[in-house]
Amino acid sequence: MPYDPCWPERYAEIAARLVGGLGPQWAVEHVGSTSVPGLLAKPVIDLALRLPAGQRLADWDEPFQALGWTGRIEIGDHEALFLLDGSVRMAIAHVFTANQWPYAHPRLFADWLRTHASDRDVYARIKMELVDHGIWGSEYTSPRRPSYRMSPLAPEPRSVLLR
Repeated sequence: MPYDPCWPERYAEIAARLVGGLGPQWAVEHVGSTSVPGLLAKPVIDLALRLPAGQRLADWDEPFQALGWTGRIEIGDHEALFLLDGSVRMAIAHVFTANQWPYAHPRLFADWLRTHASDRDVYARIKMELVDHGIWGSEYTSPRRPSYRMSPLAPEPRSVLLR
């Protein structure tokens, strides 16, 4: 769907509830397509959370659940939790350790797209092409199929086709 200017407000509300329930030692950032003005996205707020140094995410299961988040699952190099409204996914919390935080791809990628409009536009076209070809949801991020991904860490960040 087209960019919704209400997404930053939704992020701020969700982040405030998280920090209020977990404490100020947690870093929280708005990431994903809803954090990039002008970029089309599914209406699910992605957040990057930095686990306090020396902590284990498993020790925070009860506080997260008290705030309405699901149990955690592994997604690649990190764990994630989901905020649901019934069966509708409202937000995804991508949790990174303090060591992972400076290199967490969702943070770097969103920041790159927010500051490089031409790459944002290329990425938007790629997303539309994938949707037009029926590739979305879990297929969109599946490591088993060719997909497009922006590479903010390349010497000249650009869209690349990964196989």
